[in-house]
This record gives sequence, C-alpha cells and structure tokens, in this order.
Amino acid sequence: MPVINSIFSWLNIKRISQIELMKKYPFNVQEDVFIKLIRKAENTSWGKDHDYINIRTIADFQRNVPVQDYESLKPYVERLMNGETDLLWPGEIKWFAKSSGTTNDKSKFIPVSKESLEDCHFRAGKDILAIYTSLFPETQIFIGKALALGGSHKITNFNNESYYGDLSAVIIQNLPFWAEFLRTPDRELTLMEEWEEKIQLIAEATIHENVTNIAGVPSWTMVLLKKVLEITGKSNISEVWPNLELFSHGGVSFKPYRDQFKQLISNPKMVYMETYNASEGFFAIQDDINDPGMLLLLDLGIFYEFIPMENLYDENPPAYHIGDVVQDVNYAMLITTNGGLWRYLIGDTVKFVSLFPHKIIITGRTKHFINAFGEELMVDNAEKCLQIACEKTNAQIRDYTAAPVFMENNKSGAHQWLFEFEKEPVSFEYFMDSLDNALKSLNSDYEAKRYKNMALGPPQGTIVKKDTFYQWLKMKGKLGGQHKVPRLMNDRNILEEILKISEV
Repeated sequence: MPVINSIFSWLNIKRISQIELMKKYPFNVQEDVFIKLIRKAENTSWGKDHDYINIRTIADFQRNVPVQDYESLKPYVERLMNGETDLLWPGEIKWFAKSSGTTNDKSKFIPVSKESLEDCHFRAGKDILAIYTSLFPETQIFIGKALALGGSHKITNFNNESYYGDLSAVIIQNLPFWAEFLRTPDRELTLMEEWEEKIQLIAEATIHENVTNIAGVPSWTMVLLKKVLEITGKSNISEVWPNLELFSHGGVSFKPYRDQFKQLISNPKMVYMETYNASEGFFAIQDDINDPGMLLLLDLGIFYEFIPMENLYDENPPAYHIGDVVQDVNYAMLITTNGGLWRYLIGDTVKFVSLFPHKIIITGRTKHFINAFGEELMVDNAEKCLQIACEKTNAQIRDYTAAPVFMENNKSGAHQWLFEFEKEPVSFEYFMDSLDNALKSLNSDYEAKRYKNMALGPPQGTIVKKDTFYQWLKMKGKLGGQHKVPRLMNDRNILEEILKISEV
C-alpha cells in the first residue's frame, strides 16, 4: 500500500505544483487559455464568422462575440450531429452530452470534443485524486475500487457515427481500458438505460466489491445506498464497504443530504468532497473539506467570464474576467471551452467566497429563483434557511420545490413550498415559521416584502407523500444521471404537476 501511495504522490507532484501556480497567477493562466482557444478555432466556421483571426485581446473577443445560449448555438450543433466538421471547434465531434433540461422537456446536446474529454473532464477527475491524496497522504483509496453512478447512452437519430448520453456515460464509454480495473460495476451494467432495474443490478453487483470511493449526485447515490442496505440486510453502509472513505458529489446541493449520509455511513473518517461539473465542462473542486468554497480550475481549457446578476438582462451587460471579479457578488457564469462553446451562458449563478485562491460557491440558476414580488430568493439562500428550520425541528428533507402564489382578490402573494421529508419535523407549523424567520433574517428583500404582509404573506407549506418527486422525474423520463427537480421557479407549472401526483 505505501508503494502505491508513493507512486501516485510522485505522479501528483507536477500537478499540485501547477495548481499552486494557478492560484498565484490566475489571470495569467486564464489569459493563456483564452489565447490558445482563439488561435485553435480561428479557421472554424464560427471563428471565421466572428473574425477570430483579428482577435488579440479579451476586449476584442467581447466586442466580436455576443453572449450565447443553447438556442443561438443549436443550428451549429445540429450540423455537427449530422457529421459536418470544423464548425464550432476544429475537426469532427462524435460525442454529445445530453443535458438534463430541467426547465422544459426539450433536451440539449452539448458537443464533447476530444480535447474537452481529455484536457478537461479526465484531467479534473485526476485532480480530485491529486487534491484528495495531498490532503490525506495515508489514504487507502487505491486498495479498492471506485463506484461512479452514471447515466446511459445510445446512438443518435442523426447518423450512426454520432453518440449521445448523460455526461457521466460519455466519460465512462471513453475511459481507457486500464481504468476498468479501477472501477465497479462493469461498463455494460453502468450504462444500462432502465434506471430502476439498473439500481437493483448495480447494488447486487457491488456488495461484494471493496468499494473505497463513490462519485455521483447525492439524491441518486442515496437511492443506491438504500438499495444496498435492503439487499444485504445491513443497517449501515460501513458494514458492507468498510474501506469506503470518499464521496465526491455534485449536481445538487449537499446540504439537505449531509446528515442522511452520515447516518447511512458510520465511518468517522468518511470524507465528502464537493465538485462542480456539468455537461459543458468541469469547473471546480473543494480543496479544503472544512471550507465550502470550491477552487475554480483555471487551466483546463475553459475561459471564464462573470456577469453580475443585476445586469444579466441589460442590453450590453458587463462581463468580468477572473482578474476583475470581487467577492460576495452574485454572478451568472459565462464559459468559452475547448468543446466549442463560445461565451456560453451556462445557467448557473456563483459567488466568489475567496480571491487568491479563487473559490466559488454555487448560488443557484439564472432561471431557478423566485422574484415574483421583488424578493430575489435564490437557491443558496433558500437552502441555508431550510437547514436552519431542519435544525430547529429535528427534520430531514428528501426533496422540495417552491413557487409563488400570485396576488388576487386584494390578497397578498406568498410562496408555496412542497416538501418530501426523510424525517418529518416535530411540528410542521414551527418548521414553516422557522423557515420564514430565517428567510427574513438572511434576505433583506424578502424581509421588506414580508413587512406587515403587504406584498408577501407567510409561506405556505405542503407535505407530499413518499416518492412523489421520484414519480415526477419518472413521468418526465428523467430518472438517474444529473436529473433533478427544480428547487425554485417563478411560475407554478412544475409545482402543480407535482401536487397532482401527490394527490393520486
């Protein structure tokens, strides 16, 4: 075991040195990434359309290329899926990551180039291990296997040379052959499409393996862990996998799940490391388990820009590079990638909690917030307040969503919350009062709108029956992978659908 750790430590020395350099000179690193991306793509159709050959500075780039969303890039993506080359990025794109599409039923297909796979996603996966082993040099993670709960993939309808699937499935399908010896279960089972059968079979296939680390979305990983306990008859995951020491998680906030995982996994040395990866790229890793901020990875072929949320819908919103950002401002994140996304509005909002090194937390989605009455309620705010309410009432939330109740008949508006509890509060009325008070304490806009119930009345809460959110995801064909229920919405469409399921 010491020999394995020594070999890996030796391999990591160079990467850890690069990360330290990135922390010290963030703008220089990003400027280098920017220039390489522009020069690489100047002879593509997109590069010619936007005069990349004459772009020399970030300011040139911002003048030449407007902010993009999926709809503006979609014509290029559809041509790529039909086999055209040199459009958004040099060469042929064979793989596409299918977005979860939480705001509507339409799927998005994000091009995944060879460079984005190898220089971003694969390198970031190695960075998780590099950072983890530098934090815990006595780790025994390499004596066993990794369990990554991924999605599925299939051939597209466009042509037989183009493939799509959840990002996790695309990565697993393209891993080098030797990586199969380090993970479980086998590739065929991991990439099964039928989610409920897949969970059962993965649990059965892995209960006798020496699993030392798990990666996945907390909500779906919890489903798997409970299935493992059901099959084995054990009361704790540490009885099944005694050497399990790391869960690297992302996709949804870990706050509502942390206590539940601690109950399922009794190992006192268990480490939970947050990551920020998406179909479009791998962005950040928690490099200090006592610090919720995630280190922004600035040298993986992604150039970042940040638009203050208050300016997002301006005609020409300001976009700041890494050298100009400030702490505690809610930013919409723009990315330019080695997969051919240019000034792409990813839809996430982030806040810098540290500069030098640049660390971020995810605060929500550009479209997943409630601002029906000027209250500016973001997901990060909501989850902090829900955590307070849970602590006060000894509750555990499995899933939730919220939407406005609009003003009518001279009545003030309100927020309606739907909760599926793992453990119900001792008093639901006290839980809702605690949530309301916490929101008023942490969000001055919410507090102002709640003044004397003039614009916003007390929050309304409903407890839905077990597996309601699961059934909604199943109805939408969104089981597994990075699919999730939107937490906060400005309209009532999703909330009403979930309510109907609960009432059946």
